Amino acid sequence: MNEQSRTEIATLGEFGLIRRLTENLKVVNSSTCYGAGDDCAVIAQPEGMQMLVTTDMLMEGVHFDLTYVPLKHLGYKAVMVNLSDIYAMNGQPRQVTISLALSKRFCIEDVKELYAGMRLACEQHGVDIVGGDTTSSLTGLAISITAIGEARAEDIVYRNGARETNLICVSGDLGAAYMGLQLLEREKLVFKGQSDVQPDFAGREYILERQLKPEARRDIIQKLAEAGVKPTAMIDISDGISSELKHICTQSHVGCRIYEEHLPIDYQTAVMAEELNMNVITCALNGGEDYELLFTVPIADHEKVSRMEGVKIVGHITQEELGCALITRDGQEFELKAQGWNPLKDENMKE
Repeated sequence: MNEQSRTEIATLGEFGLIRRLTENLKVVNSSTCYGAGDDCAVIAQPEGMQMLVTTDMLMEGVHFDLTYVPLKHLGYKAVMVNLSDIYAMNGQPRQVTISLALSKRFCIEDVKELYAGMRLACEQHGVDIVGGDTTSSLTGLAISITAIGEARAEDIVYRNGARETNLICVSGDLGAAYMGLQLLEREKLVFKGQSDVQPDFAGREYILERQLKPEARRDIIQKLAEAGVKPTAMIDISDGISSELKHICTQSHVGCRIYEEHLPIDYQTAVMAEELNMNVITCALNGGEDYELLFTVPIADHEKVSRMEGVKIVGHITQEELGCALITRDGQEFELKAQGWNPLKDENMKE
């Protein structure tokens, strides 16, 4: 937080702060009839389109630690995690609303930095900021974002459409965000109380970026459309691929087999896991915050998805009674368990 030039929020008040944050917002979607500035945003819905709405809340001390998370990165990530949900429905995000709860330790300059990251994320994905709310907080910073998107009814992909023999596909790579978090937490402990010391992150830039600045995978949605492939089921990976795949299988009433040798893992992820004496496959399966897309496609689309850059086939859908399993490199079969992030467990609550 900026201590050099500090303007107390109380000097502007709630509406003054909102005006300061939303001035010069440009509308880029024709469906945005009226954005920030009134009691409600007004959004048109073209005939044949369906609206998609998702919301996500981030709490200081639970979802982020400002010891090592820059405010601009936090704002960017807060928007991206919501846009990712829209893409996971095979839709296009159009608008967001942003609500903030702020304690007195935050000043105007801090909030503008946070908002700068939010605006950057919106600009990159052609999304309009159309409203929100601000209030005071006694416990730090809370961010709540609602994203609004759209898709034709026939294009929407749900979690419950996976069928036996479908291929299981994943975009990008797995476990990097979790390894970035482990690195940041380790360095926080090592340098605790030493404000004038900066850790050396050389060679670890990728896993740090995956944690601090995730990207919603609009490009994968575009590639699927261009290839004429419509997934039968899809979800974004926020809590770990094991957890997300079990969501698909439960709602689709199917089982699955995924293969250790096919899981996409970046080199920096593997090196960091070895350095921390952690099993890299466990991290890839359960780490969370990858915000990649996990989806199933008919086996007839095998050739199309095989040629798709940034997509890896990791397994297939089976009969429900066969359950969900990971097949190791040596052919052993282990039950796939959902061990990813659960924000309501006590051990996840930070001091």
